[in-house]
Amino acid sequence: MKQELIQKKLRNKFLKQGVKMLSPDTIFFSSKTKIGKNVSIEPYVVFVGNVVLKNNITIKSFSHLEDVKIENNVTIGPYARLRPGTILGAGAKVGNFVEVKKSKIGKNSKVNHLSYVGDSDIGKSVNIGAGTITCNYDGIKKSKTFIKDKVFIGSNTSLVAPVTIGEKSVVGAGSVITRKVNKKSLALTRAKQVEIKNYKTKK
Repeated sequence: MKQELIQKKLRNKFLKQGVKMLSPDTIFFSSKTKIGKNVSIEPYVVFVGNVVLKNNITIKSFSHLEDVKIENNVTIGPYARLRPGTILGAGAKVGNFVEVKKSKIGKNSKVNHLSYVGDSDIGKSVNIGAGTITCNYDGIKKSKTFIKDKVFIGSNTSLVAPVTIGEKSVVGAGSVITRKVNKKSLALTRAKQVEIKNYKTKK
């Protein structure tokens, strides 16, 4: 009952501040949550710990934010999980089924869907393709991934930390990157496709 009263008080506080909530009763705030102007929160969103939201932010349904800082003009979710130490720069976008942990995503960069970004520093105007994973843990220690400005990471890519992807470079879809990629380069690690014509299974 005490928690219900606390949540009711927090919801009313943010509604009076002008926060737009489609279904306030389904949104759960922490006492440390700070929210700026023109912020919209869809149903079933949870805030934990020290969450700071600036201005012009949309958080879509079923997202979970814990100890994060979000700059202006950012869109999050649906189904996004932002773990402690995450910073989203102005104009960034984190889409559906994306998890971010202890990482900075720079201005106007996008991680649109089905990706994991951990222990990473991502620059400005970077596009992270669907299914991209930063492989930050080798079983003993965590290592960092650095992605510089204006990089394009193709879908279904594994970035094995520690690794740096240079400015304005492109990583082809399906690659496993284990070494530094120099700026303005194309990096590919892909097996040659084999086709056996008129193939028949053995009976």
